[in-house]
Amino acid sequence: MQYLTIPVSGQKETASLTLYLLDNSPEIDPERRRPVVLICPGGAYRFTSDREGEAIALQMNAMGCHAAILRYSCAPARFPEALVQLAEAAALLRKNAEQWHIDPEQLAVMGFSAGGHLAASLGVFWRKKELAEQTGLENKWFRPNRLILCYPVITSGENTHQESLENLTGCRRQEDNALWDRLSLERQVSADTPPAFLWHTAEDQTVPVENSLLFAAALRRNGVPFELHIYQQGGHGLSLGTKEIMCSATGYPNQPNVRSWIGLLKTWLGLE
Repeated sequence: MQYLTIPVSGQKETASLTLYLLDNSPEIDPERRRPVVLICPGGAYRFTSDREGEAIALQMNAMGCHAAILRYSCAPARFPEALVQLAEAAALLRKNAEQWHIDPEQLAVMGFSAGGHLAASLGVFWRKKELAEQTGLENKWFRPNRLILCYPVITSGENTHQESLENLTGCRRQEDNALWDRLSLERQVSADTPPAFLWHTAEDQTVPVENSLLFAAALRRNGVPFELHIYQQGGHGLSLGTKEIMCSATGYPNQPNVRSWIGLLKTWLGLE
């Protein structure tokens, strides 16, 4: 396996992209092209969580996918800095598809919590002229083929995660209603939004389950395929729900009942 960390430029700041690239075997299939999953950890647009980084990438590798973790710019960086970085990262993976043995038509963008908002933002904004201008790239280079949204922040409405939106925008809703409305992503879904896999817990008190429900409903209205899994038990930020990613200092629990999402995702991706 190749392990690489490379810089990714945004408008004003530089993010880092860490690649976990599986080697091809001359014995099995030296020309194999694999799917790639581009991971955006959560952290309320204040930081990027380790709990939603390497442990997730290794699970993607175990499925036979390449993986990449984007450590995007957070506050005081403001919208659209992180989105531009994510678009640049997706384009970088496609431009190096031959060298890194990536299937350029199997690029999934995965996000957790605020990282889910970032991933979904690329999913709904990828066709926008502004993003092409901000990156200097044709939109096709950063189009996600699929979205994987894990307890995502979606709405800026009643069920928003206030801290995430304030960190992203640098303001409160009453100070820029138009921007907050634009970043309420259930309002931005169209028929061009990629198919999505979502999971959440009903007991999430930080990012309410309504965020995933609103996005799923918008996908349905626009005829976009999706799969949604709601677990009854569990709080926010569960990642894999395993002891490996437990954080005793902040009380994140070992949560066995949500662990099935990885297997469900593998089936949804067609990797069984």
